[in-house]
Amino acid sequence: MRERLMLDLLGAGRPDNPAIGAPDRPALTYRDLSALVDKTVAALNGFGIGRGDRVAIVLPNGPEMAAAFVSIAAGAVAAPLNPAYRAEEMEFYLTDLRAKAIVLDEAGHEAAEGIAAKLGIPVLRLSVDAVAPAGAFSLSGEARGTAARPGLSAENEEALVLHTSGTTSRPKIVPLTLGNLKASARHIRTSLELTPEDRCLNIMPLFHIHGLIAAVLSSLSAGASVICTPGFNGLKVYHWMDDAAPSWYTAVPTMHQAILARAPRNKDSVARAKLRFIRSSSSSLPPQVMTQLEETFDCPVIEAYGMTEAAHQMTCNLLPPGARKAGSVGPSAGPEVAILSDDGEILPTGAIGEVCIRGPNVTAGYENNEAATAEAFAHGWFHTGDQGRLDEDGFLFLTGRLKEIINRGGEKISPREVDEVLMDHPAVQQVVCFAMPHDKLGEDVAAAVVLRDGMQANERELRDFAAEHLADFKVPRRLVFLDEIPKGATGKLQRIGLAEKLGLGKEGGA
Repeated sequence: MRERLMLDLLGAGRPDNPAIGAPDRPALTYRDLSALVDKTVAALNGFGIGRGDRVAIVLPNGPEMAAAFVSIAAGAVAAPLNPAYRAEEMEFYLTDLRAKAIVLDEAGHEAAEGIAAKLGIPVLRLSVDAVAPAGAFSLSGEARGTAARPGLSAENEEALVLHTSGTTSRPKIVPLTLGNLKASARHIRTSLELTPEDRCLNIMPLFHIHGLIAAVLSSLSAGASVICTPGFNGLKVYHWMDDAAPSWYTAVPTMHQAILARAPRNKDSVARAKLRFIRSSSSSLPPQVMTQLEETFDCPVIEAYGMTEAAHQMTCNLLPPGARKAGSVGPSAGPEVAILSDDGEILPTGAIGEVCIRGPNVTAGYENNEAATAEAFAHGWFHTGDQGRLDEDGFLFLTGRLKEIINRGGEKISPREVDEVLMDHPAVQQVVCFAMPHDKLGEDVAAAVVLRDGMQANERELRDFAAEHLADFKVPRRLVFLDEIPKGATGKLQRIGLAEKLGLGKEGGA
């Protein structure tokens, strides 16, 4: 008899308790979610899809997307794709994934349907009954052959496949097993001390590892509930908080900043919020934002560190009475964490090197990319590409992404350090420091800045402010004032390529 691993993962949920919900809609219970998993796997098998077959999912954010991920991952391979992709991008990802089918809702998706027809990929249509609880759905489609491996997946079988961001190279395929997902959900559940009484408000996109595992799967593994919104919307988030009464939410720093910006206009909602904690991950949280969040919502802010290859979480700050250190992403929260030198030696406490991990949540390697796998898994560890140090308590402090470190004529500068200094200026709402080309030094320091509403500051003023706190070579040579800093699909600020986007070419030394 095969393992019922996904259903086992849901086993903490009491049958009548809510599992998946949505604003202003009744929730899907654990009993109904378990039945939906069985029904969906049986339907997939009927369409000729089984374990190891990849099913692309192109759905809007919401409870049906969450339930589809859980159900498909139980007996096939879920491959969520960003609905914002254009036809050319859809063709790349669907071809690269070798998708056996694609799931679309009744509204359809013009680009995805066109490319699916071109590639001969069958469309499975997800339908929702108007009176059904949030997350309930049925699949329809045409059978194409017989499923080679029907039934529910085992721990060592692939369940989720995502691509790396591809910021500096061709996106790489990251296959994750059901065992990887189960381990990561357990790590997050344990870190956050989740119980069946918890309720997560998910505002993260569900084509990304953060929302899928940190919000959805960790909640379900604890028998808790997750309220799935249509995606982040700063104008609606306080209404959703009032409606859902969550005990926590998880987001990227730019979302936290947008929530804070609207807090003065939503004082009643802030006062009603009974958050046990707020979680932040996927990019560095400025200490100033952490402090403001804690003061606004009167709860601890827990910063965590994750990436796709680790099925999300690697380290996490501690809930009270444990320590949470501003500027740190916490101690190991699942996998083993070490700082390695260039030649693979484990460095002592306080030394700066590459952050490396190993553990049950970590992918076994990139698909069809032996060179990238060999490089990433050198010396028996997964190399994250991030630079950092561990303090005497085992808390990890990230000093920068290795590929984002600015090399100014041989002087190495962490853009995060410059960010944190400029964020202390009262007029600065948001900042991202980055490398710009320089014809003599190779690279120089630049920064994109968003000012607070109603406040002013010029380039000279901010450069002088930075010079009070930073060595001269770290002070940005150029500051660009923007209404909004370019972000990736998940809301992360983009450093790499920003100089080119902003038209900052090579400049001389003056």
